[in-house]
Amino acid sequence: MKHAFEVSGLNLSVVLGLMFLLWLLSLLRKDASIVDPFWGAGFVVIAWVTSMFVESHSERSWLLVALTTIWGLRLTGFLLWRNLGKPEDYRYAEMRQKHGQRFPIVSLMTVFMLQGVLMWLVSWPVQFGQMSVAASFGLLDAAGVVLWATGMLFETVGDYQLSRFKSDPSNRGQVLDTGFWRYTRHPNYFGDFCVWWGLYLIAASAGVWWTVVGPLLMSYLLLRFSGVSLLESTIVDRRPSYRSYIERTNAFFPGPPKREE
Repeated sequence: MKHAFEVSGLNLSVVLGLMFLLWLLSLLRKDASIVDPFWGAGFVVIAWVTSMFVESHSERSWLLVALTTIWGLRLTGFLLWRNLGKPEDYRYAEMRQKHGQRFPIVSLMTVFMLQGVLMWLVSWPVQFGQMSVAASFGLLDAAGVVLWATGMLFETVGDYQLSRFKSDPSNRGQVLDTGFWRYTRHPNYFGDFCVWWGLYLIAASAGVWWTVVGPLLMSYLLLRFSGVSLLESTIVDRRPSYRSYIERTNAFFPGPPKREE
């Protein structure tokens, strides 16, 4: 296990190094939004760097690499396409205005470096799951794959449905409440949740149950920090009809719409 922790330490160094270079690029472009698409790609880097140091690859180790790569590249590709040609995200623009000349160092520490550390922690199941020698592929692994696939379905279809909805000018200011969005206000975030709990089940099957810190942290980020809470803190002001949507639609876990009183 000492070797595993050494590889994990190397992953942290690699990720923080890449985030530093990305920060420099953001200064040149005057756009901190470029950090967002790297979220998915960063996990792919961690998965493959870990794979380079696995002494004896198993079905499980390759499975973790493959599932992480599919998820990460899809997310990065989608965010690159979505952000193409658009100005800096309002979150970073507000930070830039608030901190003025201090913005470069503030963004380095609270956006880029912080995201790198979070990425490293969340990816523990992918890192240590690859390096653990355990029994062959079993039921827990299969359950993990099913949960991962469920997450990919919600995330991919949810993103597609929202992009298609936004592409119609007549929907400006309106709320999407059909498809997956009829059953949860955040099918893409629920999808992420399932993906990382699915990867954890595969890692737990390898015996590294303590890597549960990864999906727990991701769940917190999605529910309380950068996901649901952050997005919905301002959306009611921008879209008054969203309040009615909140009253009849589950916030996170899918369920039948509630009847409006």
